[in-house]
Amino acid sequence: MRVHIGGDHAAHELQRDLVTWLAGQGHDVVDHGPVAYDELDDYPVFVLRAAEAVAAEPHSLGIVLGGSGNGEQIAANKVVGVRAALAYAPELARLAREHNDARVVSLGARMHTPEEAHAIVEAFLSTSFSGAERHQRRIDMITAYETDGALPPVP
Repeated sequence: MRVHIGGDHAAHELQRDLVTWLAGQGHDVVDHGPVAYDELDDYPVFVLRAAEAVAAEPHSLGIVLGGSGNGEQIAANKVVGVRAALAYAPELARLAREHNDARVVSLGARMHTPEEAHAIVEAFLSTSFSGAERHQRRIDMITAYETDGALPPVP
């Protein structure tokens, strides 16, 4: 599977670890940076590129990283067609894929050991969208709002 990854200085070590680990798992990893540590870098520079690449490649997934993962999730969600989920446990990563068809997972490097991050990423990459009608209906509502601002009807 092709996996796009982007982060910032706060996640530099974890990102380097994940790039190596993912490649070792047989994934085609595209590293959108940063490739060198710079304590003054800004996560949108790298995260938006990773999220745009995921949006452009329908069968790819993405990982965005920062200190907490919050800002990175927000930035990735600004890319049309991307649903990014902040996951702090493997179960949340599974649910993000299974229920929300999220294509990007966001992690906080200050919140996880590399082993915990591996478990979260593995859960995310190995889970498929369920395709359940109720989940697709909800995704369609979000997409409609994203496309033309249409609010779902109140029942």
